[in-house]
Amino acid sequence: MQNKTKPRFDPHSPEIKKYLENVEQGTFTREGMMVAFPTCLPGMTIPIVPDESHITALDVTPDGLVYGGTSGRQAHLFVASFHGKNGIVLDMGMPAGATRCAAVCCGGSRFVAFVNGSGGGRAVSGPLMQLAGEDLIQEWGFDKPETTDHGECVPGEVVVHAVVAASRKTIVAITPHHLFTADPDSPKIRVVGEVPGTGRIAVASRGGIFGRDEGGSLWHYDPVAKLIQRRAVRLPEGFGDQPLVWAADRNAGLLYTADAEGRLFSFDERKGFSRTLGRAPLAPVGTMAVTLDGRVFGFCGEEIAKMFCYDPRSREVSNLGVAVSVIERRRYGYVFGDAVTGRDGEIVFGEDDDGGHVWLYFPRIRAASA
Repeated sequence: MQNKTKPRFDPHSPEIKKYLENVEQGTFTREGMMVAFPTCLPGMTIPIVPDESHITALDVTPDGLVYGGTSGRQAHLFVASFHGKNGIVLDMGMPAGATRCAAVCCGGSRFVAFVNGSGGGRAVSGPLMQLAGEDLIQEWGFDKPETTDHGECVPGEVVVHAVVAASRKTIVAITPHHLFTADPDSPKIRVVGEVPGTGRIAVASRGGIFGRDEGGSLWHYDPVAKLIQRRAVRLPEGFGDQPLVWAADRNAGLLYTADAEGRLFSFDERKGFSRTLGRAPLAPVGTMAVTLDGRVFGFCGEEIAKMFCYDPRSREVSNLGVAVSVIERRRYGYVFGDAVTGRDGEIVFGEDDDGGHVWLYFPRIRAASA
């Protein structure tokens, strides 16, 4: 019934009770369409093995290629294409000794993945692929990109998260104690200074990088001036100590985040935080992304998460239910590790579970107003 294999079926377990509650309430993907895509070229290659396929990092190129990384017994890097004649998740290999992928960042010509293992956090890079002209209907292969291991980023520290700056010429990353930058084409590591590295970081509308600081605040990093400002912005009350999650609306110039109770807020680099926009159906709020019309889609709750939508036009939060895909084979999605917005406005979710799939969510198109 669940994606994870258990030694026996326990009808009284909390997970099964939650599952049955969702079935009784009929709360599976109420609108739009979910498609769970396996980590392979279906019918041609083998998916990444279940205990190595927890998808924890995603990024997307301007032409719509999705790059990602997995976590588990062994981390994998992959590239995915779902447009034209493609339809593939290509396993690009396993960085030696890595068990977790913390972030993947796509620059102008190369991608950089940050992976963690017993030796700390390392940077691994490779050239961006050109799959748009590939005819993957035919049964012939193509070369995988060769990756380069650039070694440890900050001695003795894992990488917590990383983002690529608006220019796509600089990567900004954090460890538990430091902020460092990297060049996507090198990538040469430069430790900038000390920050408390927790949760995710995000690029705001004016190019500043923000992350969680001490004392209920955000630190700010200016990638042009190369300066860190500690306690630059005060968080609204109620955020608690949980790591932050972010979703960026590039058109409106807003970042979205949520507090410990699932209350949603927007953040403008010039104006600061908004008032409470609404509350997600469950807490905590997990990964989120914003589609092209400004709607925010994300997951909330633990173990068996539900998807929600915040619509800035109506200022309403709706419960869209637990993820289910019925295309080709039925699969339920309970835990998701990252999300990005695809080329055509679809939301791409990475499933953080055994046998993790790349989930494509196509939101419902709203009727034109009279």
